Amino acid sequence: MSDRDYPEPDGEVDTLSPATLAARIGSGEPVSILDVRDRDEYDAWHVDGPGVTSRQLPYVKFVQAEIKGTVAERAPDLPEPLVVVCGEGKASAYVADLLTTAGVEAANLAGGMDAWADLLVAAEVPTDGPATVRQYRRPSSGCLGYLVERDGEAAVVDPLRAFADRYVADAADLGADVSYAIDTHVHADHVSGVREVAERTDAEVILPAGAADRGLAFDATLVGDGETLTVGGTTLRALGAPGHTHEMTAFAVGETAGSGVDVLLAGDSLFLRSVARPDLEAGLDGAPELAALLHRTLTEQFAELADDVIVAPGHYDTTTTAAESGVYAATLGELRGSLDALSMESDAFVDHVLSAMPPRPNNYEQIIATNLGRERVDDDEAFEMELGPNNCAAGGADAD
Repeated sequence: MSDRDYPEPDGEVDTLSPATLAARIGSGEPVSILDVRDRDEYDAWHVDGPGVTSRQLPYVKFVQAEIKGTVAERAPDLPEPLVVVCGEGKASAYVADLLTTAGVEAANLAGGMDAWADLLVAAEVPTDGPATVRQYRRPSSGCLGYLVERDGEAAVVDPLRAFADRYVADAADLGADVSYAIDTHVHADHVSGVREVAERTDAEVILPAGAADRGLAFDATLVGDGETLTVGGTTLRALGAPGHTHEMTAFAVGETAGSGVDVLLAGDSLFLRSVARPDLEAGLDGAPELAALLHRTLTEQFAELADDVIVAPGHYDTTTTAAESGVYAATLGELRGSLDALSMESDAFVDHVLSAMPPRPNNYEQIIATNLGRERVDDDEAFEMELGPNNCAAGGADAD
């Protein structure tokens, strides 16, 4: 992001916090965004969501309009109020002030896209089980992670490195020690925080057994299909869920006594409006095989799970609104009824998944290498290289 100096606004500028913007977008509320960054920055990554309409018009155009006295005419044809966005919240503050002075209702996104990327929102997954399951979402990318707590013990699942301190602090607030830092697979869209969480807590790092076959270069406890981890009185049972990658592993959260599964931490297998893409490990050549494995995961491996199991995915996309509880989750029965892909035969499923692959996540090869421990990057590099949408779903949304 630019460190360029911008003029100070002449007046008092209304501001909107990233958390407030995330809440509005999550609820599906209409939001009008004016992005005053350059076009290439906007095209690479911008604020999006189910009710968002955005326009890009660079800051310099408003400087010119101020000189000509045509600021109001420069305002995009969008419902007011406008939320003005830039990299750091400085240029956008000046533009928001110009617009307000010209009679256009506008507010500045405090901290800009830097602050948007630095936001992590937590909400409790509503479940009848005795464990607390907290979902963490990063609105700027759609990444989801989890904290499972019971009886003073906790596990952190799919943590982001940028927020390692947050998970640890939240566990402490719950009076819990973090026993496990878990990844469901070798992530390609964000830098994993399992090692950083473990360093702060002495937690055991848990990875799927297949991570070794992908060249894992650091010590971790590897778990396979059917193996269990105990968190207080709750069990996390590993369910091999290949498809997104060969080692992808979901975790079924339920009672040690075996009274059933309450929540499925699905990782990158099943999302709320789509299923996982299969090309980030073995490329397009290997994608058909992994797509067929994904079909088997969804129709056979998950067949044992009841309709009332809550699916807590690893990501959500910009077409998805949060539930009333604020979480991105749905019952397995709801997804079986809404996702066409789950009722397809294998060949049709493979064709469907491969038919409309989105662009691959930014810097995904370097992120994979970092998450395997084969490359090292500092915190600033890690933060920068994972910016942007996760793009881990295949074929776009197919939910009704």
